[in-house]
Amino acid sequence: MAKVMLVEDDLLSIQIVTEILRAEGHEVIPFNEGAGALEALERVAPEIVITDLNLGRTGPSGMDILKLARAQTPPPIVIVITGYGSFEIAVEATKLGAFDYLQKPFKAVELRLKLWKALSHSEVVSENAYLRKELRKKYQFNQIIGSAPPMQQVFRMVERVAGTDSTVLLRGESGTGKELIAKALHFNSRRSTAPFVPINCSALPEHLLESELFGHRKGAFTGAIADKKGLFQEADGGTIFLDEIGSMSAVLQSRLLRVLQEREVRAVGDNVPSFVNVRVIAATNEPLEQRIKTGGFREDLYYRLNVISITMPSLRERRADIPLLVAHFLRSKAADRGLKPYSISRRALEALQAHSWPGNVRELENAIERASALCDDSFIKTDDLPPDLLPLAQTSFSDVEIALSPSGDTSVIAGLAKTGAGPTPAASAPSALNQPVSALKDFMRDQETAYIQKAIAQAGGDKEQAARSLGISLATLYRRLAEGE
Repeated sequence: MAKVMLVEDDLLSIQIVTEILRAEGHEVIPFNEGAGALEALERVAPEIVITDLNLGRTGPSGMDILKLARAQTPPPIVIVITGYGSFEIAVEATKLGAFDYLQKPFKAVELRLKLWKALSHSEVVSENAYLRKELRKKYQFNQIIGSAPPMQQVFRMVERVAGTDSTVLLRGESGTGKELIAKALHFNSRRSTAPFVPINCSALPEHLLESELFGHRKGAFTGAIADKKGLFQEADGGTIFLDEIGSMSAVLQSRLLRVLQEREVRAVGDNVPSFVNVRVIAATNEPLEQRIKTGGFREDLYYRLNVISITMPSLRERRADIPLLVAHFLRSKAADRGLKPYSISRRALEALQAHSWPGNVRELENAIERASALCDDSFIKTDDLPPDLLPLAQTSFSDVEIALSPSGDTSVIAGLAKTGAGPTPAASAPSALNQPVSALKDFMRDQETAYIQKAIAQAGGDKEQAARSLGISLATLYRRLAEGE
């Protein structure tokens, strides 16, 4: 049930409407003049405002209440009441943000129906706002995993360009996380409340891709039984992500070039273009420069797309991030299945770190998915890994269970050796006296890096929170981590 502010200068109408709404279980706060309603609006914080537009010759009008209500955060839904023959005023109120209107005299069933529609709309708006808030949290920079120098360079670039409307070209092998970075760019921009629309350009044949991107008119081709809005229009105000852009045909490249130049799209079978306000982020796993040389990609389109270029490193180039990623996937798989956190043996982790990962992060996630499904007692051993990883397992390590912290640090869990004792510290580490002495600045840098990693672990992997606890900026934290590699 809702909290409803009712503003009406006719006392009989107030009594009737109040009784109807309270009988439905709503909380009603009635006012018989505009000044009191305006003064109480912020304090009462109603979910619904029902106001007569005509509140007498003196004092604030229903329009004044509507304008102030729509300026609240969050704004209540406003239903206006108009007299007979005041349809034009009701239309004007709708343009100013009124959800709906009631025309006097109205029946109780009309009032209940309008209120039901308003509450249904409010639930949808609240749910969308919550989901978008959660998405923004999920794709904050500090939620993307990676502390290796190549990833730090990516983070710095993303942080610098997220707030712009510049076109971005993401490069990198398949499975390196290009779509993840595209979402981070979108959800950290001023377009974050508008749609993020992804499409894989290699997944559809040319004629279907054209229809998907630009839409079509009814009868434009066989099977076009109704008008269809294209993805560029769906993404209006937001971001469109064009994955595998290199697979696009020459005809569609030409049409995309016009969109980038003129900011307008023309549906298949339509002669009238439509303006769109869309940021374009494209991605490719192949060097477009080579395709230009062979005539497979337009050079002018390439320069339109390559305004800002971000290259995603392969997992082979950021092996230091493998424990971080493994820890993340182990936590997420356990959470998805409602199980206790997974652990992994040192030998299995060594095999994961030794693999070349041609499929990059996506392949690593699949390997952890397989291992977590096959393992016993939430403990992943070497035999649970994909068969091609087994030869990489170090024989010097036994399947001793280790704990992975959110920061990717490892520690052996005492007494949980599964197949032997493994090397002891005395046998594997040189004595402190025989270790070479490093330069003081190197020692201080290592100590600082270890302290930052400890702060990140205590913050549950949240780098932004860790930076606040250390009294430094997030950019400084990333820079110090990169310097410590």
